Amino acid sequence: MTTPRMLAALAAVFMLTSAPVLAASGKLVLYTSQPNADAQATVDAFAAANPDVEVEWVRDGTTKVMAKLRAEFAAGDPQPDVLLIADTVTMEGLKQEGRLLAHPDAPTDAFDPALFDKDGHYFSTKLITTGIVHNNDAPMQPTSWHDLATEEAAGQVAMPSPLTSGAAAIHMETLTSNPDFGWDYYEALAENDIQPQGGNGGVFRAVASGEKLYGVVVDFLPIREAKAGSPVTFVFPQEGVSAVTEPVAILSTARNPEAAKAFVDFLLSPEGQQLAAGQGYLPAHPDITPPEGFPPRTEITLMSFDPASALANDQANKERFVEIFGQ
Repeated sequence: MTTPRMLAALAAVFMLTSAPVLAASGKLVLYTSQPNADAQATVDAFAAANPDVEVEWVRDGTTKVMAKLRAEFAAGDPQPDVLLIADTVTMEGLKQEGRLLAHPDAPTDAFDPALFDKDGHYFSTKLITTGIVHNNDAPMQPTSWHDLATEEAAGQVAMPSPLTSGAAAIHMETLTSNPDFGWDYYEALAENDIQPQGGNGGVFRAVASGEKLYGVVVDFLPIREAKAGSPVTFVFPQEGVSAVTEPVAILSTARNPEAAKAFVDFLLSPEGQQLAAGQGYLPAHPDITPPEGFPPRTEITLMSFDPASALANDQANKERFVEIFGQ
């Protein structure tokens, strides 16, 4: 027999299960290390998809963003709801400090699980790989990382310093933790008269100008500039590439976690991933066509990388680097 109390309970269940999901709204504060133009395009695209969210954003390099955020932590008043910065190592550190909010319902089914924190605290949004660039007049066309340690490349290789470049630090951790390379590889580079210095922009300019014939550099610089006529070619080495993945994460202190979740979901959506490709970056989503100049994703091998291990090894790695290269 159906009683009035039962009918009321059934009605309540029906209302809960049939109610529409409320769209995100309110103010969202984003801290990002994206280039200004990319950050503006990202915010504009998100706002178009979420018109009830007002985005306030702060942009600087990851080191400066984190210095600002650390000061806010110390003052007990962190401002951002969401972070979109260069690397997973920094995110792993924040996770271990309890600074990040898990988002286990993020739309990650299509992605390689290696690109995300297993507990859902941070998510890679693109792949900025490090490979080899060579001047088109170079007598050798490298296909392997080991080619940079050969006699043909002696004194002719430009590399960014892991003391300056986050991508170079991740590249160093990736190769030195790989048994096919290890620290022996970096010692071989030093013996081949290679002196890492500066960042990726300086490496690219040295190779494009012919000052050096070969370089270790992030992919989008030479790929983009080669299309504009620069006399360079970018190579994805046969052993694979390291990658900075521009992860996104929600702060545990977020004032608007629902809007922050919507922002994460947008970046991981096909629309958000197509935006990354349109900006000239390799999207993390395997089904989104890479930009012109990139090979198909199936032809790009990502070398194994463990953010937690990289975080633990960071200081020791940099000290070992200084010992080898005398910097």
